[in-house]
Amino acid sequence: MLLEQVRTFARYNDWANARLATAVRALNEGDYRSDRGLFFGSIHSTLNHVLVADRIWLHRLGGQIDGVLPTALDQLLEDDRQQLLAARERMDALIIAFADALDARRLEGSISYTNVAGDRFEQPLAPVVAHIFNHQTHHRGQVHAALTGLGRGRRRPASRHKASAATAAPNATTPMGSGTGINRSLSSTAATPLDK
Repeated sequence: MLLEQVRTFARYNDWANARLATAVRALNEGDYRSDRGLFFGSIHSTLNHVLVADRIWLHRLGGQIDGVLPTALDQLLEDDRQQLLAARERMDALIIAFADALDARRLEGSISYTNVAGDRFEQPLAPVVAHIFNHQTHHRGQVHAALTGLGRGRRRPASRHKASAATAAPNATTPMGSGTGINRSLSSTAATPLDK
């Protein structure tokens, strides 16, 4: 994994979470809180879990976290929807800050940590960082499927690949250096050790 990929993924993650938050804000409380058949049940519980995991991982990586350090993967961090989404936005900013501060030497190194079950691990850092983004993508996909099941997912015509610059996700051709590239304004239209 290259350093520039980590920075791109951090910005993509922020962009995707902002778009998802827009869709989630439009749900009524019943749809948002009911069991949708997701691994953590409801949309709220799933979004809460992703925040839990990100806090745990960012803490393990030595990054700054906002709020309490969770001790369980299903620990409720925020019961209020708006507070959870605000905490998500702050976490995404912290992930970007971590990615921007990361250097190639550290990314090529390893990490030692203890998981929530108390097991100790040492792993190369790059796959751990990739896991953080893959984990979010996995659960965002679950939430999107739930939104689609509720009739909220946007079905696009076959020409869906012709996205406008205002709605397009960050990609490898988008400049991502400091002070350039993607920011939240794009959202305006809208058992391995790693598992523990």
